[in-house]
This record gives sequence, C-alpha cells and structure tokens, in this order.
Amino acid sequence: VMRAIKAMEEADICFIMLDAVDGLEMQDLSIFSLAVKRNKGIVVLVNKWDLATKETNTARDFENALKARLAPFNDVPVIFISALEKQRIFKAIDKGLEVWENRKRKIKTSTLNDIMGEVIEKNPPPSHRGKFIKIKYITQLPVYYPAFAFFCNYPKHVKEAYRNFLENQLRKHFDFEGVPVSVFFRQK
Repeated sequence: VMRAIKAMEEADICFIMLDAVDGLEMQDLSIFSLAVKRNKGIVVLVNKWDLATKETNTARDFENALKARLAPFNDVPVIFISALEKQRIFKAIDKGLEVWENRKRKIKTSTLNDIMGEVIEKNPPPSHRGKFIKIKYITQLPVYYPAFAFFCNYPKHVKEAYRNFLENQLRKHFDFEGVPVSVFFRQK
C-alpha cells in the first residue's frame, strides 16, 4: 500500500488492477478513492479475465457492478486483460494515453460559456430561501487537471446535487473520461 501511494504521488495516470475472480475489494476501493482525491487520471484493469467463468454478458454486467461500487465517480474506462495470456495489454496503454489527453485538455472560456450557459439556462440552480442563484460565467482554472470556476452571486448556497449535475454536463459535452473534474463556485 505504501508503494502504491508513493507511486501515485509521482504519476499522472493510475492503472488500478483488480482481480477478476475476487472483484473489487476494500483495499482497491481505498486506493481508487485516494487517486480521485489526488486528481489523477484512472484506468481500471480487470486482470485474470481468462480465468473468469463467462456467460453472454459477463463483461458488461461485471463493468456495471464495478461502476456502481465506484460511484459517484464512475466515468472510468474498464479494460479486461490477462497478463499471463497478454490479452489487451496494448489496449490498456492506449486507453491510458487517451485519459492523459483528457486530463490535460484545456477548453476556451468562450466555448465553455456558450455550451454550459445553454445548459444552465435550461436547468437553472435551485433558489435558496428566496434568493435566486445566477451563474454569470464559467472559466477553466490554470491547474494540471480539469478544474472549473463558476462565478455566481451566492456561491455558498449552491447545492451538492447541482454541483454533480454540472460536473456530469461537463463530462457529457467535453469528454473527461477517466479524469476527476473539480467544480468550484466563486463570488462575482
């Protein structure tokens, strides 16, 4: 665990390898949540897939169950590999490079305001004690991972559910697969 944490500190992308037979264990879950907290790109590899008993939709069902346990951040790529048989090893590396590209993606403020402004107009934030929250504009913060600042009149009154909604909309429109997205609200 200490080696995993030390390696995570120096990495941009983390490949979290699970055992197909054992599934997601608590230790794997704690390492995953630590990677999310540190804003690392994540690719989940399910190893020993050749040993798993398979039926028609085993991979899809396994992936859905895995993503349900990883919630709320479940927009991670899951690749089924076999290190012994050398199956899909290069696909894992390619997916890691895609996640790295997603992590360093910069979006112009004008594009961000056009697309997210339309989303916010259709689904405005709920009012708080009669005060209507008005989001004025959005910008991407100059950090090494995707972080966005939404400037509004009452930043402390924006609910967690609306924050999650905005994060999901950012993922939907700009492809941040495998990368934690930070959303901040600032006073304007």
